[in-house]
Amino acid sequence: MARYFDVHPKDPQPRAVAQIVAMLRADALIAYPTDSCYALGARVDNHDATERIRRIRQLDSRHEFTLVCADFAQLGRLVHLDNAAFRAIRAATPGPYTFVLPATPEVPRRVAQEKKRTVGVRIPDHPVVRAILRELDQPLLSSTLLLPDAEEPMTEGWQIKEQLDTVVDAVVDAGDCGVVPTTVVDYSSGAPEIMRVGAGDPSRFA
Repeated sequence: MARYFDVHPKDPQPRAVAQIVAMLRADALIAYPTDSCYALGARVDNHDATERIRRIRQLDSRHEFTLVCADFAQLGRLVHLDNAAFRAIRAATPGPYTFVLPATPEVPRRVAQEKKRTVGVRIPDHPVVRAILRELDQPLLSSTLLLPDAEEPMTEGWQIKEQLDTVVDAVVDAGDCGVVPTTVVDYSSGAPEIMRVGAGDPSRFA
């Protein structure tokens, strides 16, 4: 059974955050809130996590995962940024955006896009996940909690616990965080290309 954490959405309890991070360090897969939907997350070096997420969401090997970062310094170690991308992404973070960029050698091959060696990265603006990331001191391998055949991501912690009780290790409930996913901006070719319009304002990259 998944462990259930009822966490304050704006002032997360340090004890709960420490317990969640201890589970992540022990290779747990968690369901957690972000500023754009709930997501599934695990440590990047948790080799089993990618397959567990693929099984839950019924994804094929072409699915691109996102690396969720605590800050811009952490993001900068995972992807290559030219000056224009650096300025634009720095100005937009933290926020509900995912940026697709060329991966550095720090990104495991199983996580990066196979042919282009790109990866999605983001810095969320949600107190709970930011507290988890600070305590963990490394990115989270992540994917939106959108189940097969569902039209929208799950939004209620109790529902997530009920439905995923046997396939995740912990559910972090911080209340409803919406159903609108991130805006995805592809910078891999050097110029921004809007791949998906979501919670973030795409006009700043037009």
